[in-house]
Amino acid sequence: MVFGDSLSAGYGLPQDAGWVSLLKRRLQTQQAYLINNSISGETASGGRKRIEQALKTHLPDIVILELGGNDGLRGASIQSIRDDLEAIIETCQRNKVTVLLAGMQLPPNYGIAYTQKFQDIYPELAKRHGLKLVPFLLDGFGDKREFFQADGIHPAAHAQERIEENVWKVLRTMLKSQRAVAHGNT
Repeated sequence: MVFGDSLSAGYGLPQDAGWVSLLKRRLQTQQAYLINNSISGETASGGRKRIEQALKTHLPDIVILELGGNDGLRGASIQSIRDDLEAIIETCQRNKVTVLLAGMQLPPNYGIAYTQKFQDIYPELAKRHGLKLVPFLLDGFGDKREFFQADGIHPAAHAQERIEENVWKVLRTMLKSQRAVAHGNT
């Protein structure tokens, strides 16, 4: 299950053009099914309020957690972002759901200190909770204006394959290890 914001919900893109749709098609060849439980505008605090119900409704084995960007863009405190993401992670782990954390970065106009502290949230949480991490969801193009829609925030259709590949590089290792456990090949 992808649990994210507009970057995962496909904001401003044609239906089925977003990275989650691309990943869903790829996973069908792996005998895996993907649910997109992303909401444009979602924050980590909003996700914290709805994660329990999402887990009960969809019963995922893996959650790709892609939240925090909207909190950072709104200038939320680093501690509150970290606390909300950590609560989501802990809820998943209590429910025996593996988390793949998708890291995010902020534009430099938010100031060096804030952007660095924000960026550090993701590897810190991944290390503390033993999670797999996509260090930066928009890796390889996040600083290239031509890969974004007119708003400069949401990746364009031609950037979606890159996002999907950034996630797939990490997710495929998780799927292999889960299959090994399921088949007793630990």
